[in-house]
Amino acid sequence: MGMSFSGRVALVTGAGAGIGRATALAFAAEGLQVVVSDIDAQGGEATVQAIRTAGGEASFVRCDVTRDSDVAALVVSTLETYGRLDYAFNNAGIEIEQHKLAEGSEAEFDAIMGVNVKGVWLCMKHQLPALLAQGGGAIVNTASVAGLGAAPKMSIYSASKHAVVGLTKSAAIEYAKKGIRVNAVCPAVIDTDMFRRAYEADPRKAEFAAAMHPVGRVGKVEEIAAAVLYLCCDQAGFTTGHTLTVDGGATAI
Repeated sequence: MGMSFSGRVALVTGAGAGIGRATALAFAAEGLQVVVSDIDAQGGEATVQAIRTAGGEASFVRCDVTRDSDVAALVVSTLETYGRLDYAFNNAGIEIEQHKLAEGSEAEFDAIMGVNVKGVWLCMKHQLPALLAQGGGAIVNTASVAGLGAAPKMSIYSASKHAVVGLTKSAAIEYAKKGIRVNAVCPAVIDTDMFRRAYEADPRKAEFAAAMHPVGRVGKVEEIAAAVLYLCCDQAGFTTGHTLTVDGGATAI
């Protein structure tokens, strides 16, 4: 069963690396026009170049998802460039803290919540009217298995991802009869630059991260991209308000 994406446009935030880049490339490989967005212009432009080299079509828009004016301009630019918006993957996120709750700082809290929660809220706030005007579409937000349960030594990050799940489910119900589906993908540990930064100082932690998944390894960015594309495709038309866990069996234990 092939996925139907003919003539569609996708917007991906946090697309300068990792899961975002892999998903932007996957959308383009399916023939979509892709708006690549990131606060990191160099990374975003590299993603666009990779898409074009592979024969796809993409453009880059720099965006700080914590700024309302940036997000509004991102959606406007998408509509002006391609004339429509069909899918949005709100993936921009900031990495985890690695200490107990009482050891955190207010600045750390504000930074994580600003990107992971406010950023997703602002993106949906501006994407939903565009989708409504068009008659429908799909949004996927990046949550985490840390947003489905407890996450010791990453309480702020966990709280931010619980919030993403709440935003996702609430928006899904609000717009369910308007032709707009809103879902979240919940990865476990994925092999990204963020993962490597978190564990580079202690290789034993990386080994532990692999062992915590019953499949015996961390996930691949392409595996998350595949989940996002499924949640966007027409064949997933009866799926909304869902948290799709891609975790190598970690939450099944």
